[in-house]
Amino acid sequence: MNEKVILLVEDNRDDEELTLLALKESNILNEVVVARDGVETLDYLFGAGKWAGRDPSRRPQIILLDLKLPKLGGLEVLERLRADPRTALIPVVVLTSSSEEEDVIASYRLGANSYVRKPVEFHRFVDAVHQLGLYWLLLNEAPPPRR
Repeated sequence: MNEKVILLVEDNRDDEELTLLALKESNILNEVVVARDGVETLDYLFGAGKWAGRDPSRRPQIILLDLKLPKLGGLEVLERLRADPRTALIPVVVLTSSSEEEDVIASYRLGANSYVRKPVEFHRFVDAVHQLGLYWLLLNEAPPPRR
């Protein structure tokens, strides 16, 4: 199994399945961990809650972050990630259906690496996920692990 883990943060089961299918269609075979709310996302990253005992030094290669999440919204998650030195450099792609200009601006202000609107048509969504995978998993040089 590829060691470059993708953390998919998505509360909508249909969008989760669509994203997983798009990754598979794009031959992206990385392990995908799914978090369904903001609190679960932080628990995964910091080895707390149901993820207690997980080695938090094993960071995802990329986080695909939805904005509209229960318990703790995507912007708050992003803010906390960037505030902590253990997670500050993990690439975060906001992958959302929001077309609100304020969400785009806030995402970049809080340190998002990219903002992608989920296309409605499946073939366009597969293409978008394929491009994300090519860049973030194959071409992008990830920051070295913290020492």
